[in-house]
Amino acid sequence: MRQPVRIAVTGAAGHIGYNLIFRIASGDMLGYRQPVILQLLEIPAMLDALKGVAMELNDCAFPLLSGMLITDVPEDGFAGADIVIMVGSRPRTKGMERSDLLTINGEIFRTQGKALDKVASPKAKVLVVGNPANTNALIAASHAKRLDAANYTSMMRLDHNRALSKIASHAGRPVTSVRKAIAWGNHSSAQFPDLYHAVVDGISASQFIHDPQWIEKEFIPAIQNRGTEILEARGSSSVGSAANAVVCHVRDWLLGTPENDWVSMGVASDGSYGIAQGVIYGFPVQCSQGRYAIVENLEITPFMRERMDESCRQLLWERDQVRHLMG
Repeated sequence: MRQPVRIAVTGAAGHIGYNLIFRIASGDMLGYRQPVILQLLEIPAMLDALKGVAMELNDCAFPLLSGMLITDVPEDGFAGADIVIMVGSRPRTKGMERSDLLTINGEIFRTQGKALDKVASPKAKVLVVGNPANTNALIAASHAKRLDAANYTSMMRLDHNRALSKIASHAGRPVTSVRKAIAWGNHSSAQFPDLYHAVVDGISASQFIHDPQWIEKEFIPAIQNRGTEILEARGSSSVGSAANAVVCHVRDWLLGTPENDWVSMGVASDGSYGIAQGVIYGFPVQCSQGRYAIVENLEITPFMRERMDESCRQLLWERDQVRHLMG
């Protein structure tokens, strides 16, 4: 039996956290031979609910669940963590501006970033899910300098998965036939979902579908606004699909991406594709042995450039709004 991996999850009693941790404990994320220790963090008001979640986890008798901690103290929740999944954040409510949300959640991620710096494994892999995810990841990373900046990522995988599904549906093919979609930029309505580099059964998706009007007028807006559509339909934000995207993101990061394919991850920009450094930006990446590399030398048309830059401008604006929260 392998040594257990310590996985910290914030907001563990919330809707996404609840959907996520059972899949981690069952082996869906790291494989069915890898034991895990769950370190579950919540705010004090949610501790009783978290105790109930812990009871359910115990009642599942998962063979891979080697231990569990529940706490409302970040230093305890992150202690020795190998993987940190930062789900907990305040959702945007009616009348709240994006700048308000950035400040409120930025305070959370500043505090948690400092705790990570003190107690997490220096090699810990960090995934930020709580929105605005890209900028929250930037804030946390600015305070946890003991960890490699490359180990901070934000979740673009939900947008990536949505793009795969939408392409497959329109092409009338199973989703397994679609590869190499990209979610560029920010996890917001300013993101750029790109099927121009995607392939369907080995054929360029834009040629397979061959409907420029559908791509520009339906596909791109549909992915950009999918979260709002789901919220209006079910009265709650994306939960199951978000938890699934977390599983996909971490699994591919640690275990590797499929051959001749890539996935979308929010990572620190190194200037690739002309994207300004100093932001966490969605790029196509390939992963191997716990590391990722941005896919290079993809053709960028003026149409793509405009949308990629728009998303970068939003991220730069967000960064300026939270400079006072950064280390």
